[in-house]
Amino acid sequence: MKKSHLTLIAAIFLIFAIGFVLRLGSAYVTGTPVEEKSFVLDENNLPYMYELDSYYNYRLTNNYLKHGYMGDVIIDGREWDLHSYGPSGVPMDYPPLIVYLTAFIYKFINLFASVPLLVVCFWLSVFIAPLAGVVAYLFTRRLTNEDGAVVAGILTVLAPFYFIRTVPGWFDTDIFIILFPILVVWIFWEATINKDPKRSLILSGTAGFVMFLFALAWNGWQYYFYLMTFFSTLWVVGCYIRNKPVKKFLKVFLTFIGVTLILITIFTGILSLLKLFYGPLEFVKLGSLSPWTPWPDVYLSVSELAEPTLDGVMSGVGFALFGGIFGLIWTLRVLLDDKLKKTYLNSMNLFIYLLLVLWTLTGFLALFKGSRFIMIMIPPLAISTGIMVGLCVDYLGILRNNNSSNKILSVFRKKKFLTHILALVIILIVILPSMANVLKTLEMPPGADDDMWDSLEWINYNTPNNTLVFSNWPAGHIITSIANRPVSMDGRMAYIETVQSRNLDNAYHYGVKSPTTAREYWIDRAFYTSDENLSAGIFSMLATSGDEAYLTLDEYTKNTTLTAKILNNVLGVDKVVAMDLMVNNYSLSKIQAEKILTYTHPTNSRPYVIWTYTQMVAKGFWVFNFGNWDLEKNASENFIYAFADTQNDGNIITSKSGLILDLKNVNATYKGDIPYCVIRSQGGIENKTYLNQSSNFCIVVLFDESQMVVIDKRFENSLFTKMVLERVDTTRFKVQYKNNNTAVWQSE
Repeated sequence: MKKSHLTLIAAIFLIFAIGFVLRLGSAYVTGTPVEEKSFVLDENNLPYMYELDSYYNYRLTNNYLKHGYMGDVIIDGREWDLHSYGPSGVPMDYPPLIVYLTAFIYKFINLFASVPLLVVCFWLSVFIAPLAGVVAYLFTRRLTNEDGAVVAGILTVLAPFYFIRTVPGWFDTDIFIILFPILVVWIFWEATINKDPKRSLILSGTAGFVMFLFALAWNGWQYYFYLMTFFSTLWVVGCYIRNKPVKKFLKVFLTFIGVTLILITIFTGILSLLKLFYGPLEFVKLGSLSPWTPWPDVYLSVSELAEPTLDGVMSGVGFALFGGIFGLIWTLRVLLDDKLKKTYLNSMNLFIYLLLVLWTLTGFLALFKGSRFIMIMIPPLAISTGIMVGLCVDYLGILRNNNSSNKILSVFRKKKFLTHILALVIILIVILPSMANVLKTLEMPPGADDDMWDSLEWINYNTPNNTLVFSNWPAGHIITSIANRPVSMDGRMAYIETVQSRNLDNAYHYGVKSPTTAREYWIDRAFYTSDENLSAGIFSMLATSGDEAYLTLDEYTKNTTLTAKILNNVLGVDKVVAMDLMVNNYSLSKIQAEKILTYTHPTNSRPYVIWTYTQMVAKGFWVFNFGNWDLEKNASENFIYAFADTQNDGNIITSKSGLILDLKNVNATYKGDIPYCVIRSQGGIENKTYLNQSSNFCIVVLFDESQMVVIDKRFENSLFTKMVLERVDTTRFKVQYKNNNTAVWQSE
């Protein structure tokens, strides 16, 4: 075997091994104290999934293995997911590659041993994610030397934002988001430079096939399709202006487009093709306005959709942020000099350079849509950093081969190994910070624990099959998977991925109006209010008729703000009073009012339970933010909600946020101010003391969690305060099951 082949194999093994071995740390929950580790390990002695969305992919894979399709049932020839967005469910619209791949691996492994599906799901990412680094290495190797290519591969697998989302226990589509784009760009570029017309078209078709696979892997694949199309169009225009031949490139480009679109149409349907072209038009039409205004936008509560800070981008991309930008600048300098280009970047051309630049710029622009899109920046910056390191190593060759009489320079000529040492130092300077960063990220806790799992299994075994579960949306996917019950909202929330094409799909009877973020408003409204009759009315309405009440009422009022006002006034009263209010106060006809009552006050209500867990404390701000949303102003009212950990020193409870509580004398201050009341919650027992009538906030001390929460005094008796913070029975809602961290509630 040639030395070059051995080098290639060794480099691939090194990159894969680094990405593989470092990710294994997540299986040992290193950030959890030893005495608490068993609490976050499942029946397979593995940590619960780090991201609760993983359980959605697990449930779909389980469905696929059971009956051959990802949905729960087939209705009119279309797969439907009846667990998500209950009670009606939604048409199945999800990239299936992760399900197909997992199911295949599960079946294959179980030919030789009995391995639970959940174990396969847990470990899948550690085998797939490092492949992105291998592909980045192979691509960069075509542009620069081995040293730079290896650096590009390692930086790719260790990019912090990518790393943390592809560790074992993070079973999501992130494993594909870097792998496929690099493959598409690399193969497409190879097609443009290959001198054999037939091979060029074969490579182009292969790039189209990979893009098709990407479409099966991630809903955001269109971003890259648009990027490739936009860049190629600009390239054709540029060639035309400069009188450069474009016939060959047009063949390559059209083959790529054609193969992609044909495969997508054949295997996913004509609707997918229409979405691709219709999507941008709808996106422009929607503009910056939320498609569900005046209902609050629940996506504001998704941290990864918030604009990242500079620190966030730096920590997400790693050293490649600076190395990549510098690499692009240096590469341009080399490309502009024919002699330098032939010496150091002979294989690189202006086409791939400009594509890398546009790719990087696209990533930066996408950051305005949220930190989630840091993923787009990582590949071009890692590759550019690899090129930069490759240039550094090549330039060291000048020292090794210099003919200078200078004593210092002559040392490098006489002792050639010194340049190799310098090259190694440069590589380590680039790589080691990334290793240090990713090791810190492994200290994150799993997303679930034994208490959560046990309570969800209790729901599965102790409630009717048609029971609907209410909670906050982040827990939705684990509820549907383990409790095996539908939820009102889950991690897909308002199904924003389908908004731009719902008018083309007759399965969405209400178009953009359902699924909608109105669900978040009503669920949070039920938690926000202290009127438990209103809370029970909201839960009963959503559990039985879903969106029908406000969608139907909207048709009558033609005013969503008025619709919300009417429902807020009738859901907390009995049917007779509700009828009177709608007819006499809001001028609805008797027929219209009777129609609305079938949804708001159903004769046969669907059973439902409310599932609360301690992690909801951290999400309390959004409950009150959306729960007291003013639809007319399209904004929330000002309020106080903050939480922090506490320290106990005898009878004195303190927090770094400014709490001082004297348990013996029941005196308290927060940032120097005396609160309206102090609520002490421990073991499901609530103890309340009023201190300052003129204050506008209360302090809730959660002794079981060693936390404190500062809430607006308006929320003192809210359902959220009672259920989540105090964990006590209320007038209308009683605990059916409880453990240290979770509770299941039912209305009486």
